[in-house]
Amino acid sequence: MPADSSPMDTAFSSQPLPPIEELLARAYVVSLPMRVKFRGILERETLLLRGPFGWAEFGPFTEYGEAEASRWLASAIEAGWHGYPQPLRDRIPVNATVPAVPADQVPQVLGRFGRVDAVKVKVAEKGQTLDDDVQRVVAVRDALPDAGIRVDANGGWDVHQAVSALSKLSAVGLEYAEQPVPDIDGLAEVRRRLRDKAVPVPIAADESVRKEADPLRVALAGAADLIVVKVAPLGGVRRALNIVAQAGLPAVVSSALDTSVGIRAGLALAAALPELPYACGLGTVRLFASDIVTDPLVPDDGAITVRDVAPDAELLERYAAGEERKQWWLDRLRSVYAYLQTSSPARNQSFLSD
Repeated sequence: MPADSSPMDTAFSSQPLPPIEELLARAYVVSLPMRVKFRGILERETLLLRGPFGWAEFGPFTEYGEAEASRWLASAIEAGWHGYPQPLRDRIPVNATVPAVPADQVPQVLGRFGRVDAVKVKVAEKGQTLDDDVQRVVAVRDALPDAGIRVDANGGWDVHQAVSALSKLSAVGLEYAEQPVPDIDGLAEVRRRLRDKAVPVPIAADESVRKEADPLRVALAGAADLIVVKVAPLGGVRRALNIVAQAGLPAVVSSALDTSVGIRAGLALAAALPELPYACGLGTVRLFASDIVTDPLVPDDGAITVRDVAPDAELLERYAAGEERKQWWLDRLRSVYAYLQTSSPARNQSFLSD
């Protein structure tokens, strides 16, 4: 097993992987324009796979190493070569997502989502101030007085900054604060300090679930009130379902800046969870200037209906990545496949088990 592997990395399929030649033959690399900068990018590159059970997406961000990216490939193989669990519901409530835009742009961003009952607002952006965050959140509250608002700091604060910021933002009324600090110990400390100050802001863990070697450690440490689960970073729908069941905390299903193909996997998870107490972060296709399907998975009256999608041939051609970037992604697919194959030689821990 590779030296940097982890229990999470070994939890892949007990069934044989499809041959790499089959994946390469079914791969399409695209680059889609964003409406606004998100995660610092204006073009979202991703690789789509046409499997026998449907389309799948392999889109780990370019800075991710093989160990982390191998979970995304495991998820794509589940989607395309094994299919999803049986759904318990066919309509999934979703939130709008407001990037770290100036407050005066908030109405324009929200307008793309139509009617929604919840909004996630990005905060703690590098180069911005707490005042910028407050103005953005207040602009959301002014636009949607009755909506649930949650903020996402992506670990951008330290403990002191997080407690100060959330104490101030709590005046607007927050459903929860997502990953205010980077590490689990910090989350536990922020949670404790907010309780001591009687600040009613629950803490949600995102990166501290999907980026940890043990995704259950955040629950064991009492560091969060709920967890955010994303299908691709956790290795697939079935693996995510297992994590939620073992964590014993309420879960919010979110996306990783996916096309409609990737959003379909998020919908499969949200549809299969025994309980769905929060609107899901699966409306992010609205952040793209164009999707890869003609009937994108976007909110309608605050929810998305669960259904399969398939990329449009003309759109695949229009947004095909250049040859250099296509080759980069195909080479990455080969290397991540090799890591996935090597990291689980016994195939004895199945992310496909129900």
